[in-house]
Amino acid sequence: MPHHEAIFRFFTEHAVLIHKALLPELSDEVNPRSKTSCWLEGENTLLLKIEAEDTAALRAALNMSLRLVNVADEMQQITTH
Repeated sequence: MPHHEAIFRFFTEHAVLIHKALLPELSDEVNPRSKTSCWLEGENTLLLKIEAEDTAALRAALNMSLRLVNVADEMQQITTH
């Protein structure tokens, strides 16, 4: 079985808050062909890892996860201004 993965590292002062916002969303299994995990590396670095059985599942998981990170980051920017 082929294995595909993508790892993203986000450097932001909102890493802890974005991580907290993502955890409930990532705990639900959306697609059994992919797995998404998220963790902190220090206070300002958020890592996002997506593993999938095929490229279509990887693309779908990437779209969802990156959208969630973007929305969480935008919300932090709105609430701090």
